[in-house]
Amino acid sequence: MGRMRNQNLSHLQDDELVQMAQAGDDHAFTELMRRHYDTSLKLALSVLRDMADAEDETQNAWWKAYEHLPQFNRDAKFTTWMTRIVVNQCLMRLRKNKRARLVSVEEVVTGEDAITLELPSPAPSHEKELGRRQVGAVLQQEIRRIPPLLRNVFILRDVEELPMPEVAQRLGISVAAAKSRLLRARQELRNRMAKHFGPRMGAAALTA
Repeated sequence: MGRMRNQNLSHLQDDELVQMAQAGDDHAFTELMRRHYDTSLKLALSVLRDMADAEDETQNAWWKAYEHLPQFNRDAKFTTWMTRIVVNQCLMRLRKNKRARLVSVEEVVTGEDAITLELPSPAPSHEKELGRRQVGAVLQQEIRRIPPLLRNVFILRDVEELPMPEVAQRLGISVAAAKSRLLRARQELRNRMAKHFGPRMGAAALTA
């Protein structure tokens, strides 16, 4: 698949290009790739911290997207779907390289979208699993206790994993205001979790 610019398709929206690509138009997929490849590479690099690995997994992700495009549900945003494919490829690469037992990346921004990633240990012990459940129970309890203004944005963004523009739309506020509330919500939860597990564990609990 080349990354050449296709002037005849550049005026179309992503969802139109996806529909055409699903019907077998390779030029439409090439245009999608031209638009979003660099953003995918930036995301992969932010996770893998190695340009060669990032380039490999970005290419693998786009080939996988090409192969599975018929299964893509056009109710979702193509960029969100593509982001998750890139993330999955990167996490598989990290597991393969055995770089870390736990890798957490907060606020990886892809255009409008921001996501939180985590790579759990491939075979957690019974004790670790029990501890994780206990942390999860405390976290759910503290989420219910933070002010509704902060709780709502946290649930929409970090629990339901909605993109920030949709979070802002649902709350009837600007994206900037939504991001500000999210930061405050996360800080509030870190402070609350720190009271249970200490400062270091309190911060880690939000990504466990």
